[in-house]
Amino acid sequence: MKALIDELIEVTGESYVSTDSAVLVGYCTDWTGHRGGLALAVVRPADAREVAAVLSICVNHEVAVIPQGGNTGLVLGAVPDLHASTPVIIISMVRLNTIGSVDELSGQVTAGAGATLADVQRAARAVGWEYAVDIAARDSATIGGTVATNAGGIHVIAYGMTRAQVTGIEAALPLTSPTLIDHLGGLAKDNTGYDLASALTGSEGTLAIITAVRVKLHRPMDRTSLALIGTDSYDTALRLISSAVRPGIRVRAAELMDRFGLEITLGLIGQMSPLSQEHELVLLLEIADGGDASGFVADELSERDTVIAVDAANQEQLWSLRERHTEAYSAFCIQRGLAAPHKLDVSIPLSRLADCAQLLNDRVRAHPGVVVFGMFGHAGDGNLHVQVCGPAANDESVAELILHTVAECGGSVSAEHGIGRLKAKWLPLSRSPHEIAVMRAIKAAWDPNGVMNPGVLFSE
Repeated sequence: MKALIDELIEVTGESYVSTDSAVLVGYCTDWTGHRGGLALAVVRPADAREVAAVLSICVNHEVAVIPQGGNTGLVLGAVPDLHASTPVIIISMVRLNTIGSVDELSGQVTAGAGATLADVQRAARAVGWEYAVDIAARDSATIGGTVATNAGGIHVIAYGMTRAQVTGIEAALPLTSPTLIDHLGGLAKDNTGYDLASALTGSEGTLAIITAVRVKLHRPMDRTSLALIGTDSYDTALRLISSAVRPGIRVRAAELMDRFGLEITLGLIGQMSPLSQEHELVLLLEIADGGDASGFVADELSERDTVIAVDAANQEQLWSLRERHTEAYSAFCIQRGLAAPHKLDVSIPLSRLADCAQLLNDRVRAHPGVVVFGMFGHAGDGNLHVQVCGPAANDESVAELILHTVAECGGSVSAEHGIGRLKAKWLPLSRSPHEIAVMRAIKAAWDPNGVMNPGVLFSE
């Protein structure tokens, strides 16, 4: 493979091609600590042209490619397969981090795929706009990675998923000669055939390498009020999302946490609960009402255990209870000498959410080896993050149980994290054979040599 490495160095320079195993291990381990197989090298191109050149070299050498952004994924979608026998090159996008000036006429901005989500948010905020997608990993996750996975986050209830924000895209195609497609114009109306930006959004690096994106911005909502509300059931929590908010007031976020998750998160950050009692569930509800709490229906909340925050410091404190949940479960497992927690991202129809949550609770707690089970997530769109501690990291039986239960409830095995390698075998639970056949045909058309992220989406 020396010839391959030499050609890659010719494109990027020696400083940006690494074959050192001590360096590679960081790129080959995902955010949860799950270790993938070792890549031949990691390449860090400087711009889209270098990405296209590197990709074509890999195609000509018949070497598989894994595009990688901030490596904050949870489904092994951006690290090599531990058991793969074929050589792999990781193409890191972190140097493509330029953010253009905000186009204030259209309310859009173009950013390199390696720009972090937080940097895009800051660039928009600096000139009075807002990029709506927001996730806890904002400081590390890249805009290209969030587009490739169609990331969701806390504001889906108000603005929709990442796909709803993408107005243009630039990408390198996996062909024998360097090839870029550039459709970054951001036209509001453009009915000229297939929407390639939409096709690449959520494709998880299986079709091409996203090098830049153009995204829609929004004018910020009014100042917000944030309520932490103790409740006893999913049905009650879902009802409160509408009944506790005055007509005409927009809900910006609605997050659910269960009792155990809140308890260990409070322990992690060293805080006492702001609520006066323990509750099976708590709802974090943010509304755009000018920041004076007038948008809440007082009669709905007056007899409930509720804390309302209207100033930034108190709101940040309440938000930390939700945003550090994933970290809290990981820390809990480590402290008790357990394997890394199983973290499953699923979506369930709101009409079935309460029943499905109860089914999951009953079945998972009865599963052999389970020490801890908890759920939190985005109440307004039926997206739950299921956390299980106890079973070994390579024990797939608990995931099998959870995902089959979700499918039984009419839900999806992946709400916002993607399929990756981790869930590829369960894709048929959410997609019919005909749908999968069409998806495979699309991949073959984009990636005729089969080098793009093999093993992601489809079980080989």
